[in-house]
Amino acid sequence: MDKKIKISEQIKALPKSPGVYIFKDFEDKILYVGKATSLKSRVSQYFSGQEEKSRGLRMKKLTDNTCSIEFIQTDSVLEALILEAEYIKRYKPKFNAIGKDDKTYSYFVITHEDFPRVLILRKTDFDKSKNKTKEITQGKKFGPYTSTENMRIALKIIRKIFPFHNRKEKTEKGCLSYQIGLCPGPYNDSISKKDYRKNMRNISLFLSGHKKKLIKKLEKEMKDYAKNEEFEKANVIKKQIFSLNHINDIALIKREDTKKISTQRLECYDISHIDGKYKVASMVVAVGNKLETSKYRKFKIKHVEGIDDISSMREVLARRFMHLDDWGTPSVLILDGGQAHLNMGEKLMKDLGIANLTIGLIAVAKGPTRKKLDIYESKIFPVKDEIKSNLILIEKLREEAHRFAITYHRKLRDKDYLK
Repeated sequence: MDKKIKISEQIKALPKSPGVYIFKDFEDKILYVGKATSLKSRVSQYFSGQEEKSRGLRMKKLTDNTCSIEFIQTDSVLEALILEAEYIKRYKPKFNAIGKDDKTYSYFVITHEDFPRVLILRKTDFDKSKNKTKEITQGKKFGPYTSTENMRIALKIIRKIFPFHNRKEKTEKGCLSYQIGLCPGPYNDSISKKDYRKNMRNISLFLSGHKKKLIKKLEKEMKDYAKNEEFEKANVIKKQIFSLNHINDIALIKREDTKKISTQRLECYDISHIDGKYKVASMVVAVGNKLETSKYRKFKIKHVEGIDDISSMREVLARRFMHLDDWGTPSVLILDGGQAHLNMGEKLMKDLGIANLTIGLIAVAKGPTRKKLDIYESKIFPVKDEIKSNLILIEKLREEAHRFAITYHRKLRDKDYLK
């Protein structure tokens, strides 16, 4: 059967329900793993060219190499989120950039202590001295995940089913979570160490993608408690089973829908230094009208000597364009500078052959009075009217880029002064 016909037939057979999709090559090797609110709708986007437009040529290469599509249907988006992370960790697919370099991604960590907590930490957090504790280093790690916001939503859902203590303080005094039932009160003797650790094992099973196994385990425990006439404990487990079978992940679904609508990714860049020393740059990101701090990046200027903001900006943009695959493709680039910065950006994008990605380019600078923001538009890489006319958002991004750059600059400068 012709490959295109085969793929088309497989897409038609996909359900409109949540799940994980798996792209395989002609050798049956896994190329890519993704999650979806609707499997049919999400997978169709890859083969209609939508993903290529928003995420770059790597997505075209993925679809060109895909010979078959498999899927695992889940009962909820939350389970799809968790199963996706588990499969990426297990198979390290070629086209999942997260499988190669997970420094910017996040993990759930069940800490190693008498009454474990569940934390959300970035890979880089593990290298920080404050986190090099036995509780963290010997804890159990789940992931990597691409969105800390999705993880926070997921953890709220999980915690309602399996409560746990989440504060460093080993007390329930003044703990709001304890008062509203999200903390079972291990330091208040409201739960035994044995029962608390059962809760954590249940969370571990769920975060490993074993919901069915977890439910079977809970059903056995419920029967044992009922048999021993421990009806209160049996009732608690009955409620947990019901919650697992009726997961309310509407917040995750809404977030996925918002991502589909708000596809415009704006990136703003700024340079910071003192007389050419401690040169750094910032990249701040907004999707729609919302700042996405998890997508921010900072750069040390490596190859430019002295005071040369334009060459510094050129280096940063060139380095950024090396990450179209794992950071995504911007809709608009905003450079903090004037006409010279715009000219440089246009030349660089033409030299790198990026014109076919439909990226808009503008430069911004304060006018002579410092009250009005001047905007320099590219005719080669035009920006949509609704974006360039949104001066409040552009000014907000410019100020945020300046703040982020100068914060990093001061950190490097102060560190050197301390030496």
